Formats: sequence, C-alpha cells, structure tokens
Amino acid sequence: MKITIVGSSVFAKQMVEYRDKLITLGHKNNLHEHYVAQGMGEMKDMIEWMKKEHANVKIENDYIKYHYNEIVEGDAILVLNYDKNGIKNYIGGNTLMELGFAHVHDKKIFLLNPIPEMPYSEEIKAVQPVILNGDLSKII
Repeated sequence: MKITIVGSSVFAKQMVEYRDKLITLGHKNNLHEHYVAQGMGEMKDMIEWMKKEHANVKIENDYIKYHYNEIVEGDAILVLNYDKNGIKNYIGGNTLMELGFAHVHDKKIFLLNPIPEMPYSEEIKAVQPVILNGDLSKII
C-alpha cells in the first residue's frame, strides 16, 4: 500500500521513524523531503522561519497542494497525532484538511492515536478513521 504520512511539522522526527517502519512492513510511502530533512536535524533556518511565518512557508513551498497530490496518488494516509499545545493526540488545521482530501478521494485513513478532543472532533469522526493505537499491523 502507498501511504502518505501527515501531521504537524513538529513531528518530523517521528515521521521519519514511521516512514522506516512502514517500509519494513512492505509499504511504500510519501513523505515530503523537507520533513525528512527536519527529522534528521537539518533545515534549522526553515524551522525558525516556520515559527515566525508558518503560512508564508506553506505558500512559498506549496505544501498544501503537494500533500493533496500525494494523497490523491496514494492509497491511504497515516496521521501522526501526538500531543501538542497541551492537547492529547493533536490534529491541526492542515491535517484536518488532509483528512478531508483523503476522505473525498476514498482513501483509507489511519490515525496513530485516538481522536483528540477538539472543536472539530466530530468532523474527524465523520471521516471514519481507523484508530491504530500505535499498532501498524492494523494497516490493511
């Protein structure tokens, strides 16, 4: 299965780890090269820029369209939803859009952790994700 890995950019290190785990399990994956670089401790200037002007970074690098195209070309998405900003299993606005992209294109949706308690939790439930509870063997 070809799986696009999505989640907050602060989870870049975990994205690289899960990319490798998916490969070990025989899956292909899509992970933006910037996430790979950030996960490896590179692109420190980009990380600092993102802290100040996150929207401009997304616009300049066309991240939203990039992820849309990767989702459409793949079979599924894996959402890495770790704790962030004091919210357990955080899913931010961009990732919410990516859930929507996957849903309207009939892609499988996997959440690494349970659905967070957020103002848009019902929308997350409505796309009927498979909750992995950290167990990648549930990806089928």
